[in-house]
Amino acid sequence: MSTTTPAPPTTAGPTAGSGSRTPTTAYVPVVGDGTTGASRARTRWRRARWPVAVLAALLALAGLSAIARPATSSTPLAPDNPGPGGARAVAEVLGARGVDVTYVRTVADAVAAADGGSTLLVTESIYLLDEQVDALVATPADLVLVSPTELMLSTATGGAAELAYDWSDGTTTRSARCDDPAAQTAGALRSDGVGFRLAGTADATLCFPSPGSPQVGAYLVHETDGRTVRALDTEAVLRNDSVTEDGNAALALWSLGADERLVWLVQDPFDVSVSGEGEEDPALALPPWTGVVGLQLLVVVLAVALWRGRRLGPLVTEDLPVVVRASETTRGRGRLYRRAGSRGHAAAGLRASTADRLAARLGLPRSADAASLVDAVARATDRPTDHVAHLLYGPPPSDDAALLELARHLDQIESEVYHS
Repeated sequence: MSTTTPAPPTTAGPTAGSGSRTPTTAYVPVVGDGTTGASRARTRWRRARWPVAVLAALLALAGLSAIARPATSSTPLAPDNPGPGGARAVAEVLGARGVDVTYVRTVADAVAAADGGSTLLVTESIYLLDEQVDALVATPADLVLVSPTELMLSTATGGAAELAYDWSDGTTTRSARCDDPAAQTAGALRSDGVGFRLAGTADATLCFPSPGSPQVGAYLVHETDGRTVRALDTEAVLRNDSVTEDGNAALALWSLGADERLVWLVQDPFDVSVSGEGEEDPALALPPWTGVVGLQLLVVVLAVALWRGRRLGPLVTEDLPVVVRASETTRGRGRLYRRAGSRGHAAAGLRASTADRLAARLGLPRSADAASLVDAVARATDRPTDHVAHLLYGPPPSDDAALLELARHLDQIESEVYHS
């Protein structure tokens, strides 16, 4: 006798002879939470689209700022700064007269660009290191120093000149009173700098002397070994807002336009380069916008961290899984002290607990000092103060027997206070 398993009924397809169709049931695979892969992807995208959009916008802004660098700047005394504190007017006139102006921000670039037959202008020397000063002076180019430091002036002139520190308000007009062609062409100058003074019998020319100190001048010319070093104690000769006053324009054009090439150095305050030879700091090879982009990325990371970070809620109290009695804790700590031989710690704990209870019993505040507690306990127990002080604040016991004896005496003195 054989049996056959009936086939399961099917629902796909119409029944013969009937005018209606039975629909086929379609099953969509789902996970346990009732969502599909597509729905989960849409949910994640809705949550992440705003951070992604903000990050993309910041990256696009950083890229545009890196690519589209402005044609002008706000750097003081820079040849591309059209503002009052810039020097674009002088640079434009020099360029129109055929002078090739090379604007640099690092000492390494200045040393690489300044060669024989060129002029090197150093507008800021306050940030120069000693090695950077030596590298700039060692170039074969003529030097023009604007408001130089003592080190820069002394190194460039071989000690022939020094700063006079003769401050002027810049309102008095000074005449040239020297034979230098640039100073003679300028005719007059008003200076607000510290002035220069010749050191001894140095071979140099000092122009535009101070009315009150004829040995102090605002313009210095020093020639040695076929190179000319010119120094100006005021930035007004280059600034856009004062270059047209008196003979500032003439003096600037004569000093800076003596050669066909002019290297214009306005040092970056963070520049530590020395020359183009040898090993350089890898950070100097990074583009100048690296710091700005890094700062923007840091702000984005902090914003995302604050947005997505978990906030601390209220404290939740939970029952301890195991209740440990205080007596068991005390015994355990005592065993640890005994195993480590820490009689001093054990004695200090006994004395501190006894002192707290005695002070509370005698009505002393917690801020009471040791002497007050000893006097109060001595009066309550009629014991000598030396004996009480030895018990409460004496040296640590030397062995276990002494520790037990100390515990017994502390218990005894506490009982006497409580029954007094």
